[in-house]
Amino acid sequence: MKRIDRYIIAKFLGTYFFSIVLIISIGVVFDFNENIDRFTESQAPWRAIVMDYYLNFIPYYANLFSALFVFISVIFFTTKLADHSEIIAMISAGISRARLLVPYMISAAIIAAMTFYLGAEVIPRSSVKRLAFENAYKKRVKNPTYADKVQLQVDTGVIAYMEHFDGVSKTGIHFSLDKFENKKLVSHLSANTAVYDTLSDVRYQWHLRDVTIRELRGMREKITHYNLVDSVIRMEPRDFLFIRNQQETMTNAELKDYIEKQRNRGSGNLSIFEVEYHKRFASPFAAFILSTIGMSLSSRKRKGGMGFSLGIGIALSATYILLQGISATFSTNAGMHPALAAWIPNILYSIIAIWLYKRAPT
Repeated sequence: MKRIDRYIIAKFLGTYFFSIVLIISIGVVFDFNENIDRFTESQAPWRAIVMDYYLNFIPYYANLFSALFVFISVIFFTTKLADHSEIIAMISAGISRARLLVPYMISAAIIAAMTFYLGAEVIPRSSVKRLAFENAYKKRVKNPTYADKVQLQVDTGVIAYMEHFDGVSKTGIHFSLDKFENKKLVSHLSANTAVYDTLSDVRYQWHLRDVTIRELRGMREKITHYNLVDSVIRMEPRDFLFIRNQQETMTNAELKDYIEKQRNRGSGNLSIFEVEYHKRFASPFAAFILSTIGMSLSSRKRKGGMGFSLGIGIALSATYILLQGISATFSTNAGMHPALAAWIPNILYSIIAIWLYKRAPT
């Protein structure tokens, strides 16, 4: 890596993080000013406002508008380089357009990796507290705490049923588990209660009480009674209680597992989860695309300075974010494939990036 690369990367990343701090700080001030009455009326504790809401608000919105920050950063510092005739000096020294793009792509790769990690692992965990705070104190929406007459397929040919499930105690009442082979019932388990073990190291651990197991083999039937049975059943409380924006609270591994599990059960309306999953892979690529567009737009020295380039850049960034929302809506409501919905903004803006790159000064 040469000195010119380190110089551009330092300018890029320095401007990027500065713009995040500046814009998110302004956003926090406006959000607090807008919601202070709601916080007061709902008697939200100050510790919860700071620790549960704003501490998780900052990384969520910083990551959400990362594409905008990338664009603004590239436009800002590249225009400065062009105004100081540094771009002209680089080109005159024999640096090609492709070579000039290299430090931009390195910076974009750093931002893309950071964006992906935050979106896949960090933000989903922090969103649990943020969404809980919003529902309790901002929107005053109560998450469902119980479900009645729950029936779902937990494995191939295995059907679970609960008459009532209490989300607070994680307890199901009048639980049954039926196993079928070749469309014939071969065993029936019934339990008075089924309690999910939240402390177990093993996932899907349930404690069944007052258990009766009937095993059917032809004309014979074997009945066994147990006071307590510890069993691994591929279901968990969030399979019964759907909360708003639940997909935002799952890590990539959890989201993938949830989609596969629900698909095997024959559940419908998974598009919102599938779009979220594909979007987490598609969104980081915006750093490469918008860096190319920003460099192509602002590397030419203009009489009006950065105003023209910045205006176009903000407009393109805003439409990119808007297009992400529109395509996700089409997938949810109009049957568009989730992967296409997540990647179509990148596809369209890649075409724009290539066209602008070819028109950039050489």
